[in-house]
Amino acid sequence: MGEWAGVAIALLSSSLGGTAAAITRYLVGGADPILLAILRWGVGFLCLLPCALLLRVRWPQRSDWPAVALLGICFFGLFFILYNIAVSYTTAARASLALATLPLHTMVVGAILGVERLTARKIIGVGIAVLGVAAALAAGLAQSPPGAWRGELIMTGAVFCMAFYNVLSRPFMQRSSPLGFLTVGMGAGAAVLVLAGLVKGSFAALDHFTTAQWIAGIYLGIGGGALAFILWVMALARATPTRVANTMTVNPIAATLLAALLIGEPITANLLIGLIAVFAGIWIATGEAKPN
Repeated sequence: MGEWAGVAIALLSSSLGGTAAAITRYLVGGADPILLAILRWGVGFLCLLPCALLLRVRWPQRSDWPAVALLGICFFGLFFILYNIAVSYTTAARASLALATLPLHTMVVGAILGVERLTARKIIGVGIAVLGVAAALAAGLAQSPPGAWRGELIMTGAVFCMAFYNVLSRPFMQRSSPLGFLTVGMGAGAAVLVLAGLVKGSFAALDHFTTAQWIAGIYLGIGGGALAFILWVMALARATPTRVANTMTVNPIAATLLAALLIGEPITANLLIGLIAVFAGIWIATGEAKPN
């Protein structure tokens, strides 16, 4: 039950992440990638810290703090700057389709680090999903924004940051608590982002935010930041990294539907075909997995 509860929690988290992709796309014209990351993780951390203190969570061991902080900086800082740059080049749906290959990246990283064994079946599944995504993105390139391929390439590279985070997080959470681990990591990432934003002058864009943009930015921090990742680390504490990452396939669905509503992004056949390929590849790759 713990394993499947973790998967159910991860599904909700991935759905929130998909809506965050559409919100990011909505805001990207009025804010640079650093400011978008600050809105998501600065607001997210401000929501998270009081919860952690009130619940008296078990914090990471003192010896683990440097590693937990570094994971947080790499993920909440580096990954989401790359994520926001990627979304600025392409549509929310196409970026999320590239992000949906996370389970496959997680599987490969898990094999490299000796956490999960990479079998022939898994390799075949990875190949089908990656080829399906590549074909879908290439087929729809004519209808996508100019230079969209750059966004998808950046997103694909950035996904490795999240894959390493998924695989490396669990031991630290087991020695502390999911919420304590998340709070320290997100706080470290948010602190670095704020410093980078001050140096770059990113906060000046807030002077021109409309009411709708402020509402979107606050949702990005509360829903797409704090709540989505409270659920994500809860899922990682209950299920294997690959099974949790598998739920990322719902991310493009949520992103596509909300982006179509907010900014009129089209829902095209090639995106649906690519999503089916991702589902098929992941089903093949993980079909032999057994609960721990």
